[in-house]
Amino acid sequence: MEDVIVVSSDSSSNSSSDMEIEPTEIENTTSESIVPKDNATIAEEKKKLGNDDYKAQNYQSALKFYSDAISLCPDCPTYYANRSACYMMLSNYTNALNDARTAARLDPAFEKAYVRIAKCCVAKGDIIGAEQAIKKIEELDPQSNSVNAEKQATQQLRQLEQTVQSNYDAKAYRNVVFYLDSAIKLAPACYRYRLLKGECLALLGRCDEAVDIAISVMKLDSTSADAIYVRGLCFYYTDNLEKGIKHFELALQLDPDHKKAKEMRTKSKTLKDMKENGNVLFKTGRYREAQAVYTEALKIDELNKDINSKLLYNRALVHSKLNNLRDAVADCSRVLEINDKYLKALLLRARCYNDLEKFDECVNDYEAAVQIQKTPEIKKLLRDAKFALKKSKRKDYYKILGVSRNAGEDEIKKAYRKKALVHHPDRHANSSQEERKEQELKFKEIGEAYAILSDPRKKMRYDSGQDMEEHDQADIDPSHVFRHFFQFGGGPGGQSSFNFEF
Repeated sequence: MEDVIVVSSDSSSNSSSDMEIEPTEIENTTSESIVPKDNATIAEEKKKLGNDDYKAQNYQSALKFYSDAISLCPDCPTYYANRSACYMMLSNYTNALNDARTAARLDPAFEKAYVRIAKCCVAKGDIIGAEQAIKKIEELDPQSNSVNAEKQATQQLRQLEQTVQSNYDAKAYRNVVFYLDSAIKLAPACYRYRLLKGECLALLGRCDEAVDIAISVMKLDSTSADAIYVRGLCFYYTDNLEKGIKHFELALQLDPDHKKAKEMRTKSKTLKDMKENGNVLFKTGRYREAQAVYTEALKIDELNKDINSKLLYNRALVHSKLNNLRDAVADCSRVLEINDKYLKALLLRARCYNDLEKFDECVNDYEAAVQIQKTPEIKKLLRDAKFALKKSKRKDYYKILGVSRNAGEDEIKKAYRKKALVHHPDRHANSSQEERKEQELKFKEIGEAYAILSDPRKKMRYDSGQDMEEHDQADIDPSHVFRHFFQFGGGPGGQSSFNFEF
């Protein structure tokens, strides 16, 4: 009998009932991986995510989702319209307008796309573009009121542009700035309005504000000829003619037909040449020629206050060299009307006032100069001016006697003798009361003058500018001076007596 080999079961062996079966790859795969999504589906999901971020005001994030949707479905107008709205919220009206126009091109009956176009055109100050978009909406839906605000804004902009132009033509630049501010509120992305405002600010001398506008536009568009032109104006109106010329030339390279840049380049070069020529003539002592050149240069641009103030000061210097002191004062006064802190003009006018013996005005100018710059030199000039003013307030005894300040003793005596005889009260006894009073006053002043100038001590004090004490004049009796003069050596050859001949 054959042996039967019996195979017994092992408790450790796996059976179909208790075996742990590993999940297969098929069981682990989702239905989505089995059936991939198409681009349209994914694009719709991106759009929904973009919409969620847009509602949450996360515009940069929304922008990315809309861009992703456009990449997946570049022919879907809705995605462009949504991204256009997002760009508008980010104040990027150029890209917003491009997207809106693309949406309208893809779907010519897409009203929302034309609404976006109208809004963007208003923001950019494109009146014609806005009107065309509004007209298209009205054609699509005559009852639509979706662009009523844009229609009103467009009408306001057209009216404002006309007002701005009329004021600009009349050179009423302050009014232009005022109306442009209203236009900019309606069209915040209009570079044209902003740059015209910058130009007018420069023409008004408000160059710091104009520079800010020009630079802000140049950062967004480095090839803007208008922005570069406005920047050049700011250099020109702050007496940096060289840089101004370079900017005008750059603007012409970008736009050869830029009329304003061409005019300003010519004006700048002419003014620069005339200013330099006048300075050369002045330095070489050809004052009358320099005066003529400065006068012509001042006619070039009355709005360029910075350069004109320097031209006026230079011409005032020429007048002072030619001893035309009143003309020098007039030019200095015009300089100070432009810039009341122009120290050189103040000092020059003060000096001219002193030479004209207008001591009050001289002191006023030196006091103003000290407020600007407290230097020892200016302080000394002020002290000297005050001293001269003080002296001018006194009676001019030399003038009363009709002699010069270096007159000697004999000349003073002769002058007194002559005038005392003319104005003695007895000679005018038969005159009117008014005439007698006038002659008595003159006789008294002549007596004072002689009493002071004939006394060496008093004359020295008077000549040095010291205050004459009140009793010096109070003690003087003109009749006593007269008698003493004619009785004790006042006449030629010693003692003399006199009798009037009536």
